[in-house]
Amino acid sequence: MSDDHTSQAIGAYGGRLAALNPTPTIDAIASEGVVMKNAFCQNAICTPSRASIMTGQSSAVNGVPTLGGRLPVDKQYLAHEMKNAGYQTAVIGKWHLKELPEAFDYYKVLPGQGNYFDPIFKDIEGTETIKWRKFEIKNGTRMKGHSSDCIADSALEWFKNKRNTGKPFFLKLHFKAPHDMFEYAPRYESYLNDVTIPEPENMRDRKNNGSIATRGYNNELEPYIGTSIGRRNPRRNYTKSGAWVKNLDHTKSDEAIHGDAYQAYMKAYLRCVKGVDDNLKRVVDYLKANNLYDNTVIIYTGDQGFYLGEHDYMDKRWAYEESMRMPFIVRYPETIKPAQIDAIVENIDYAPTMLDFAGVETPKYMHGKSFKTILETGKEPEDAKKAAYYHYWMHMTSHDNPGHIAIRTKKYKLIQFYGTPLKGDTPQTPPGWELYDLEKDPTEDNNVYDNLEYQTIIADLKIQLKDLRKQYGEDDPKFSFNKVIDEYWDYNASDKKKAIQISHDYLKKVKANMYINNPKKNHGKH
Repeated sequence: MSDDHTSQAIGAYGGRLAALNPTPTIDAIASEGVVMKNAFCQNAICTPSRASIMTGQSSAVNGVPTLGGRLPVDKQYLAHEMKNAGYQTAVIGKWHLKELPEAFDYYKVLPGQGNYFDPIFKDIEGTETIKWRKFEIKNGTRMKGHSSDCIADSALEWFKNKRNTGKPFFLKLHFKAPHDMFEYAPRYESYLNDVTIPEPENMRDRKNNGSIATRGYNNELEPYIGTSIGRRNPRRNYTKSGAWVKNLDHTKSDEAIHGDAYQAYMKAYLRCVKGVDDNLKRVVDYLKANNLYDNTVIIYTGDQGFYLGEHDYMDKRWAYEESMRMPFIVRYPETIKPAQIDAIVENIDYAPTMLDFAGVETPKYMHGKSFKTILETGKEPEDAKKAAYYHYWMHMTSHDNPGHIAIRTKKYKLIQFYGTPLKGDTPQTPPGWELYDLEKDPTEDNNVYDNLEYQTIIADLKIQLKDLRKQYGEDDPKFSFNKVIDEYWDYNASDKKKAIQISHDYLKKVKANMYINNPKKNHGKH
């Protein structure tokens, strides 16, 4: 698994970047296996997604809905179940679940996000006490070089010197790259130098994507909701963050620097991706040389998707396709034939599926269900999932995304923005609804929630959404924001009127706060 490696940046998924060939190793695995086209995360942010993969549970139940969540050893279910099934278990690279992964037989993991260069690891065999940022790392190990190289080196060291050849193994190999801020190894400096990266069609023209919840009444909140590639969001955008900023010509117009920032960050991102792919090849080559390649289930994924300029957004978090969709590729020639499959699966299903390959029935405490049969037959059984659920809990933190929930079927996506903090019961940003007809509008450029032709579909989707929320424990009244979700569920004329006033009030608040924080910079500007 890589961090923030989105399906748009994997050749096997096609799209505008496929011709750049950034992932030949991953594509080779995909050509001999299954590419899941509709794999989704329930909460597109690092820690919650990783927790759902480890537990097979929703964020509401596993207790890790935000970046601040912790996954204690007793809840590291996937490792426990694999060990009980007779597997030697290991996790190497990015962990990001706060508590040590002590349910594994072996671990060597980055503290927090870790460093791109000269990384420090929390190592079950480490002997050093190392100061890292504000923390003291006990049982630490230092390595020199780029993290992708160091993580692959550590995996190869485990294979060569620590693996018990008398037992089957379960290894979670997790790269830090290509997480923001995209610090790549120097050897990739010339990669894509003379290439112009194609822009997404909806980067400069956001069309009818969004609603009052994401753009404000009459677009009055456009600069303040959702961080951007260009200067739309003055607080955080790629013209003012990233190693490439010093090379941008800041005297250029908004339109011109928008394109420059996009080119610079995309090249940095893809250079990180290239480093992951090259290091993955080293591991694959070892598996091939040691007769392990064909009898090992190999899965490649990211912890969620990521924005590569679509809708002028950066990062992830939104319920839109680019961040909700995860890459998920599986190779196991013994039972899996090459195919592209559009069955809907979620990250809570990953643990049950891996356990199924290991001969373990899905534990009753997991929400997810195995899709091993779908991988092996290419066919969806009668009880296959009809929809994916989504909930982003971290209202307006880091990248200015409002809290929201969503349901995604093969044909439609319905989103409710409730705009309320984790422990709040009053919306801070305007509540609103969005509906996208994915057959007619796969890039989600046209919100049709107010189109009368879709009212029956909306009513049905709301029933399904409510059922999923109950199934996953998300409707629990202990979560105070559920009061707002219920209050704005029908979204009648009165609700819309209140949303307009909330939009006006939030605009006043943001402007006042910007002036107070930096009066010289912001005076007369916003």
